[in-house]
Amino acid sequence: MCGIVGYIGKKDTKSILIEGLKELEYRGYDSAGIALLQNDKIEVFKAVGKIKNLEEKVLQNTTCCTNFDTLTLGIGHTRWATHGKPTELNAHPHLGVYSYVVHNGIIENYKELKEELTLSGHIFVSQTDTEVIVHLFEYYFNQYNDANRSFKETIERLHGAYSILLITKSEPNKIFFMKHGSPLAIAKGNDDGEIYFASSDAPLIGLANDVVYLEDGMSGVASIYGIEFSHSVQWSTLPTNKLFAQKNGFRFFMEKEIYEQKDVVVDSMMGRLKDDTIVFDELTHDILEGINEIKICACGTSYHAGLTASYLFERLSKIRCTVEIASEFRYKEPLLTPDTLFIVISQSGETADTLEALKMAKNGGLKSIAVCNVDNSSMTRVADATILLRAGIEKGVASTKAFSTQTVVLWMMSLYFGTIRGVLAKEKLEIELQTLREIPNSLKVEDKLHEKCRRLSKRYLHGHGFFFIGRDVFFPLALEGALKLKEISYLHAEGYPAGEMKHGPIALADPELFTIALMPQHLHYDKIKSNVEELSARDSTICAISPLPFELSDDFINTKKTNHYMLEFFEMLIVLQLFSMEISVRLGNDVDMPRNLAKSVTVE
Repeated sequence: MCGIVGYIGKKDTKSILIEGLKELEYRGYDSAGIALLQNDKIEVFKAVGKIKNLEEKVLQNTTCCTNFDTLTLGIGHTRWATHGKPTELNAHPHLGVYSYVVHNGIIENYKELKEELTLSGHIFVSQTDTEVIVHLFEYYFNQYNDANRSFKETIERLHGAYSILLITKSEPNKIFFMKHGSPLAIAKGNDDGEIYFASSDAPLIGLANDVVYLEDGMSGVASIYGIEFSHSVQWSTLPTNKLFAQKNGFRFFMEKEIYEQKDVVVDSMMGRLKDDTIVFDELTHDILEGINEIKICACGTSYHAGLTASYLFERLSKIRCTVEIASEFRYKEPLLTPDTLFIVISQSGETADTLEALKMAKNGGLKSIAVCNVDNSSMTRVADATILLRAGIEKGVASTKAFSTQTVVLWMMSLYFGTIRGVLAKEKLEIELQTLREIPNSLKVEDKLHEKCRRLSKRYLHGHGFFFIGRDVFFPLALEGALKLKEISYLHAEGYPAGEMKHGPIALADPELFTIALMPQHLHYDKIKSNVEELSARDSTICAISPLPFELSDDFINTKKTNHYMLEFFEMLIVLQLFSMEISVRLGNDVDMPRNLAKSVTVE
């Protein structure tokens, strides 16, 4: 969830950029940087970690851009590592010989461009895809001596999803911009000639009133004399509330985070999902050498992601996989053998029980991997390797996008391991890769679906409890659906394997027991249909979620027909999250900060 800021004007540019980056901290990042252009001189500052580290570097330099009577240009960036580790060298802005660029998104054809430019004599210093942009611009400028033409030629060569700001000594009064798939806004400042850029509203509020939210394919050049757009634009008025802006107009952070899952899973897959394979630069091919079992350890929502992954590791990697609740694992005197790969999952990387379990595994000599959303957290420092989720900061206490990105990352790991082990047929791999590419569509929240969940929610405010039931990977999804409802509505809910209902829980069935049935078309549909029919015969109130009509349901949420059960999984995940949230809203609860809960559980 990288962030971009930019400024043209006569104020203290470095302070404007730093403050703008602070407003984007909620998106998540692991490094930051700014570049300032004044009097044909470019000053660049970069730092790993928090923006305060960058700010200290800037403050230590007392000579940079101090003449505020003359025009100063500046661009800034918060980076979430995708290509290359979080280092100062890989942090933005990236440099050529006389130009700098910041970029959100991914350049899919960067390897081909890098090879071409290297043969032409360009020297690359980072591991990022972004660096090809500035070298490509200078490659064309060296031919044409025309910055406008060179920028147009550059963006025509780029494939992928990206937003770009570029400054160059060859045109020291201009910022070149491009938006294709990653958000970018341009605002007119409150003082004459001022222009601001940002990847969301928050950095612009209080500094400007009029804004353009660029559409895909829009590019142009800005200077103190105005903005040239490649297409006609529609100016809008900025909101005045920063918290509202951080929420992107949504009522709650949880709601915003449900909606942005379709975007963050793309970030999770960047650089990892290739045309014909899965690549994890963080892992070596000998990671499975001598390994006969995978043991996953986690808590809460992360435990449910781990349970989901256990089905996928055994199905696709053909390797035994067990899942442990970290708080129990620590005290059971577990048998740890060196042929076990130990995987811990945590949004924060600080979950106390999971961290201690990881330390036990390390002391036992096991290879370990942390699947985590926060770089430089405790787990990332202890584990042998770390796979970052790249979900951005998750402000809602009830996890949403962390779960979806955990599941996507673990699914990709199962494919990666299956390929290494040579047990995954080429045709099967192709199907799985294509399915991964379709996940963002399954996670897209349709207005009709959200409205259906909102209207149904009023019928499920009372009763003596909920059963969420499913089979296979839809069992851990049922657990996650029940947990979401408990966390934010305070209603009693339990997740069960559908086949277990007749082994005791069905005794509770009556009209005041609500059953949320996950009924995917492509995984054991007939089996779960039979289980739900048993509950219906005992007068349980049934809410069926399925692409196939179910005549015995009291309520029915119709999901799209797909060709893979994991696409059904993610669409049903959206339904469960929205359903729980809307019930909580009707009950008047604090959706983002439910009682008794903390975002990061750092105690036993």
